Amino acid sequence: MHIGPYVLPNTVFVAPMAGVTDRPFRQLCRRFGAGYAVSEMVTSRKDLWHTLKTSRRADHAGEPGPIAVQIAGTDAPMMAEAARHNIGRGAQIIDINMGCPAKKVCNKWAGSALMQDEPLAIAIVEAVVAACAPHGVPVTLKMRTGWSADHKNAVRLARAAEAAGVQMITVHGRTREQGYRGEAEYLTIAEVKAAVRVPVVANGDVDSPGKARAVLAATGADAVMIGRAAQGRPWIFREVAHFLTTGRHLAPPLVLEVRRALLEHLQDHYGLYGEWAGVRSARKHIGWYVRGLPGGEALRQRINPLEDAAAQTQAVGDYFSELAQVHERLPLAATTLEEVGPA
Repeated sequence: MHIGPYVLPNTVFVAPMAGVTDRPFRQLCRRFGAGYAVSEMVTSRKDLWHTLKTSRRADHAGEPGPIAVQIAGTDAPMMAEAARHNIGRGAQIIDINMGCPAKKVCNKWAGSALMQDEPLAIAIVEAVVAACAPHGVPVTLKMRTGWSADHKNAVRLARAAEAAGVQMITVHGRTREQGYRGEAEYLTIAEVKAAVRVPVVANGDVDSPGKARAVLAATGADAVMIGRAAQGRPWIFREVAHFLTTGRHLAPPLVLEVRRALLEHLQDHYGLYGEWAGVRSARKHIGWYVRGLPGGEALRQRINPLEDAAAQTQAVGDYFSELAQVHERLPLAATTLEEVGPA
């Protein structure tokens, strides 16, 4: 599969998730087999580009290419400038966010709220494509099926985006009104795929190898994008990729492999955020890893009061070492969206 000049190793992607898909998480998912990773969304507001939050989101040090950056905003010239700014910082692909359902984003008419204003949405796409074209940087689009059940316009927007020069379209199978509630539907994604010639990626409720295969069959999509199901379970990418290629399921990961991956993830996380913020923001990742595991809730309660990286790392390492004495392979993992929880 191609995005512009870039050939991707497989068709199993990690979704951009605000507060989750930072550089350490993207690199971890890539090591576990994700064929493509997009950054969490970066604002188009120039006055926020140099804030600590935005600079962390735009950190791609040591990350394998292609470097894909998602931008969000409501003003076409500002979005074009944001695209050029991120290209200057190393972005090789620019993704436009029209899928985020968060109220703090939609209340400013960004994210999936743009799907209510089709002329503005297409003006943004055209401006970003024009800004990226001189640099040879492809533009992609992530959106939902529509604003509400009565306002599903993904097919119409997909056709217009393709005509404007977008080179890949990802569709989350829910409306903005749904948020992450209910079940994703795939008929609209199938309709988008039938309406355009560019690659289409199916997103929403892909939480197992079997579900990935079923979604691809139902939609005809070129790839699947996995979000919440990868939280605490980054090896899902290799599981899905292996199953799609061979039709066979992989064995659960070794406990000591998970221990090593999580400890490396923590060190990268502390390196990006610093100890004070890193220890606190790492708690959610640790909680996702151990949810459903024997003694996982007790570990979560034990690490919540800890405020230094060494103590947090020691507690996590000891927990998995003890688990490995009883189980060679992971005995139980969070495998459903209900267990993983909303992004």
